[in-house]
Amino acid sequence: MTNAVPPREQRIPVPEPDLTRDMLIDRARALRDRIREEQDSSEKRGCHSPELEQEFVKAGFYRILQPRMFGGYEFDYVTFYRVMLEICRGNPGTGWCVTLGASHAPVVAALWPEEAQAEIFPADGHFVAPHRAGIPVPVKKVDGGYLVEGVWGYASGCPYSTHFIGTAVVENPGDGPESITFIVPRDRYDILDDWGGDNVLGMRASGSNSVRVQETVVPEHHVIPSAPGLWSAADISNGTYGTRLHGNPMYLARLMGPYHCSLVVPAIGAARAAIDEMEGIARARKTRFPPVTAWYENSDVQRNFGQAIMLTDAAEAMLIRASEMYMEKCQRWAEDGTDFSVEESARMWGMLQYAGNMACDAVDTMFRAASSSAARTGQKMERYYRDAAMYRSHTSSQIPTFAGGIGRLAFGLKMDMFGV
Repeated sequence: MTNAVPPREQRIPVPEPDLTRDMLIDRARALRDRIREEQDSSEKRGCHSPELEQEFVKAGFYRILQPRMFGGYEFDYVTFYRVMLEICRGNPGTGWCVTLGASHAPVVAALWPEEAQAEIFPADGHFVAPHRAGIPVPVKKVDGGYLVEGVWGYASGCPYSTHFIGTAVVENPGDGPESITFIVPRDRYDILDDWGGDNVLGMRASGSNSVRVQETVVPEHHVIPSAPGLWSAADISNGTYGTRLHGNPMYLARLMGPYHCSLVVPAIGAARAAIDEMEGIARARKTRFPPVTAWYENSDVQRNFGQAIMLTDAAEAMLIRASEMYMEKCQRWAEDGTDFSVEESARMWGMLQYAGNMACDAVDTMFRAASSSAARTGQKMERYYRDAAMYRSHTSSQIPTFAGGIGRLAFGLKMDMFGV
């Protein structure tokens, strides 16, 4: 038995047909110093500069996971997160913004019907969209679709977006509330000036502004149920819109793992960046007491430095392995129809939570080892510490909360989270 489907025709050409995975990673690595040079201004602005954004667009970073039919390169999640890791190493906040703006093209490709995809993906193939889940903004069912209006906070990746994806609740008399996910183009929402500067502790460059959707009727075919499809519990025996339309099992939409990968990669980027910063400090500083030597020759400095490297190497290996696992399980489904279960998807998320926390531990280790002089406002180490704190406080990174759901699934019970 096989679920493989041949892909359809390409409707929007890609800018560089011969672009390779390694070329993308090299481009991201080459931009690291420039991203770091903009750290201060990006924090004040709330996102990276328009000039840097043009470099990201030109490099093809937003098209990595986008289907070829609609102008994307349709590579894999491993390539995507390797590229995003290089950006996050330059500035975790910038990486958060780009990752969350670029990671939702495959979600649209997987879950929206062909008619909607043809309307949603722009004619030039450039698509950037944040997704704000978990906000129960009430909307109304009307003739032709849904009447949507409201404010969605923390829409990470919105400053340079072409679209916005939001979750809302429809009150159905007699049937109870229904959670939906909709998508609207850029001319239907405003981006509020409530991010950057001192508005938040960390990830100040992440472009996590609030979005206000103007009163608009969203066509019914631009709206999907929020659960169970978004959270890995939909019936995939016949695939998804994406697997049938694009012939790629990557669009199977078992999204718990990929969704959390996008939050973990900035934490790992912060750890790599903190290690880079610590190396510079250690090579430039001398010990205070005799015998006076280079700081990096001190055994305590070496021990902390080595521990941070070990933690970060392990976290990165888990991120990449989770990305590989996702692709492997999707391919397994395509080859023999084996289900990609909710438990498998949730356990991938749980594995990634530990990767994120190990990366934050590495940042903590470097922050403490660098001494209080590195904690002054504007110091890179101070910034990475604040950025890592934002990952730790995120709802989806709370291991004790999530562990119960995984335990329930392992006992054959429902997760009781995300409607699954």
